[in-house]
Parts: sequence; structure tokens; C-alpha cells
Amino acid sequence: MERWILTVITFWPLVVLAGVLCIPGRLERFIKWFSIVGSLPPLALSVWLWMDYSGQAGMRYVMKAPWISAIGVDYHVGADGLSVPMFFLTALLTTLSLIYSLNITVRVKEYFALFLLLQTGMFGVFASLDYFLFYVFWEISLVPMYFLIGIWGGPRREYAAIKFFLYTLVGSVCMLLAILALYFATGAETFDMLRIAEQQPFAGRGVVQSLVFWALFLGFAIKVPVWPFHTWLPDAHVEAPTAGSVILAGVLLKMGCYGFLRILLPTLPEVSAQYSLWIGVLALISIVYGAFVAMAQMDFKKLIAYSSVNHMGYVMLGIAAASSLTAADLTDRATALNGAMLQMFSHGVITGALFLLVGVIYERAHTRDLREFGGLGAVMSRYSVALWASCFASLGLPGMSGFVAEFFVFRGAFPAYLLLTCLATIGLVVTAAYLLWTIQRVLLGPTNERWAKLPDMDAREVVSVLPLMILMVLFGVYPKPILDILNGFARQLAALFGAG
Repeated sequence: MERWILTVITFWPLVVLAGVLCIPGRLERFIKWFSIVGSLPPLALSVWLWMDYSGQAGMRYVMKAPWISAIGVDYHVGADGLSVPMFFLTALLTTLSLIYSLNITVRVKEYFALFLLLQTGMFGVFASLDYFLFYVFWEISLVPMYFLIGIWGGPRREYAAIKFFLYTLVGSVCMLLAILALYFATGAETFDMLRIAEQQPFAGRGVVQSLVFWALFLGFAIKVPVWPFHTWLPDAHVEAPTAGSVILAGVLLKMGCYGFLRILLPTLPEVSAQYSLWIGVLALISIVYGAFVAMAQMDFKKLIAYSSVNHMGYVMLGIAAASSLTAADLTDRATALNGAMLQMFSHGVITGALFLLVGVIYERAHTRDLREFGGLGAVMSRYSVALWASCFASLGLPGMSGFVAEFFVFRGAFPAYLLLTCLATIGLVVTAAYLLWTIQRVLLGPTNERWAKLPDMDAREVVSVLPLMILMVLFGVYPKPILDILNGFARQLAALFGAG
């Protein structure tokens, strides 16, 4: 059973997708509930995966079989402390997004079919241990999101969808060239990620190693996105349907961070250490720039989009500190990596909730202009509690998961890059400012008479948001269950960069 579990999780959505395609399009309600119920087995299996892996270390649930033997391609999957939480996050956000999407009325069959295809692509990225397989799933995840934005998005959906597709495709092409370089450097024998990482094929080859590094960096940095490769993100988020924004922020951005941790650092540790300061500088700019630009936004959804640039900067700061050419010891580096991975998970939960809450208010008021609101805390009590909790978690309030993640990043980065870490605290202050100002504009003050009779969150919306709120608090108060999973991978990767 163990060796099959990742295959079942990855391809089960395609089974459900086949069922959806067989259902007559007029049975819209049945299609919706069939898709939601069909998304539950991967969620249940991801919970089992989490519980079974807890306290372990190393790669498990490995399955390897020949696929395209002529060029050394295998069907090779496995999971470790980096990927297990990502499986759970992907499964949870997909199920909650499908529940929220019960209100979809346009081309229902295609919408839910694309969501299921997207889920398989995301699962496949986190399961793959073969570069060819990884690239196939990476590209699969791009196509459904393009259509979700382009068909069910806002007024500028075609522009946003094309911009998203082209930006990501440029990164994918660069990544493909780097993968081919790694493949030929091994003698054209294998695409196995673990074997190539062990061989260190470009060690000591300065120029070639740097070219491969920057090609991979560009592919992953666009996906994160790191400044200045972030400009596709606000348009994609603003125009995407609510559930699409949840998946885009909650999972697709994490694929870029996952690429840094799974591929770039283990495969090219020497050059990663050489360029770690530059990555740290870009991370700092992302943190500060993202926070200030978010503060300037009047569009609620665009504000949350720019907050993602800010928060993903903390992930990159942790990655830079862990790979630095400094006197940081193994504990410092592992702490920075734990913080980066916890921030990946925490950001997915928190920002997913925030985008759902933006969708809730937009469906009622048909505007996202923050200047149009005010006093909703007295009108929508359930919405008020959810928004307070999500904003506090996002700004890093102690007792919330965002605080734990950011604290670990700063603790780990401080010995490596003191100045960068101190300057990054500017982002913390500005983040608190724009989120508190958002709460003030939306929930506090006199009630705008236009919204005096807005209905509160219904059962569909509460069910979509409540599990995320529980996780924010649970891992803020008691982060041990997730840190037990992350720490084994963090220490193993940190050991590649020595004790300084």
C-alpha cells in the first residue's frame, strides 16, 4: 500500500474528472457534489500520510518503474518532510475551493473538470522525483489555471490569463534548458533528481554551473514570485475567480519555493552558496516593496495579492540564509529552512482564507474598493470574526501560525545576514499597518447605509473558511506536529552547506 499511496493521491482526481465528463451538463448540482465528494479521498489519504510520516526523516513511499527507457525516464515518486505538508495543503485547499464554488453557474462542467485536472498537476509536482515527470506535471498545472482565469475571471481576464501564461512559460523554458543540461552532464543516463543531486555534475565548473543555476532560478523565481518577476501576480489574482485565487496563492506560488528546496539547493549547493547574498537582497526587496505597495492599494483583492509578494519574501530570506557563505551553524540554517517551509504552509492557509473573504464581500457588494466600506463589523458578525482572525494571522500576531513561521525565519537568518534581517523588519511594521488599516476601513467606523442589510456568511462560506482558521490557530499555539515533519528535511538540506 505504501508504494502506491502517492500514485493514488495524484491520479485519483483524474478518475473523478472522467466521471464528471460522463455526467450530462444539465445536471449541474450533481456535477458539483460529485466533484466535492470525489476530492475527499485524496484529502483523507494526505491526512494519513501526515500522521504516518510524523517523526520520520528521509524519502518514503517511493515507487519507481521504467517509463521511457530509451532516454532514461522513469515513473519515480516519493515524499519526505518537504512534500508531505504540501500534499495536505493542496488537498485541503482544493476541497474547500470546490465547496466555495457551489455558487458557480457558468459552464459548471468545464469549471469543475479543470479544477480536478489542476489538482492532479499540483500533486504530481510534489510527488515527482524524476525531472521529466516533474516538468510534465509542472506544465499540466499551468493550463487549467489559464482557462480558469480566462473564462471565469473578471473584466480583464483575457489579458491576465495571457500574461500569467507567458510569464510562467518563459520560466518553464529556462527550467527545461537547465534540466537538459543536468541530464547531459550525467552522460545522458538518467533524469533521477536524487541521483543527479548526489553526483553534483557541475561542481567546480564556474561559468556553466552559474548558467544552470540562473536558468533554474528564473523558472522558480517567476513562480514564487520574487521581485522583479512578480508583475504577473496582481493581474492574475485580481481577475481570477475567488477559488482560482485561493489555489494560485495557496499552492501554485509554493511550487516555486518547492523548486528551490527540492532541486536548486540540493543539486547546486556550491553556486547556491555563492549567490545566496543576491537571493537575500531580492528577498528583502520583495518583503519591503510588497508591503509598501500593498498599503497603497484601494482594491481589496489587489492588496492581498501584493501581500503575497511580501510574505513569500520571508521564504526566500530563509532559503538565502540557509545556503549562505557565513558562520551560521547547522542549527541556524535548519531553523531558517524550518521557518521558510512553515511560512509556505502558513501563507497558503492564511492567504487562502483572505481571498475567500474577499470573495464573500464582493459577491454581496459587487465592489472591492476599500473606500466604499465601513462598519461591516456591526452588520456581519461571522464575517467580522473571520476577517479579524485572518488579518491578525497574516500580520504575524503571536498565537497565530504566521508569527511562528516568521520568527523561525528571522531567528535562522539573523546569524547569517544581520543587516538584511534587520531591514526586513520594516516589512513587518508596514504589514501590520496596512492590515490594521484594512480592518479599520472594512469593519470599523460608521456603517455605510448601502451595506446596512448585507447578509452574513452562509453555511457554504463558513465551511470553506473555518478549517483554515482552525489551522491558523492550531499551528500558532502548537506548531510541533508540522515542525516534526519539516525538521528532518531541513537538517538534511542544511548539512549540505556545513556549519559555516
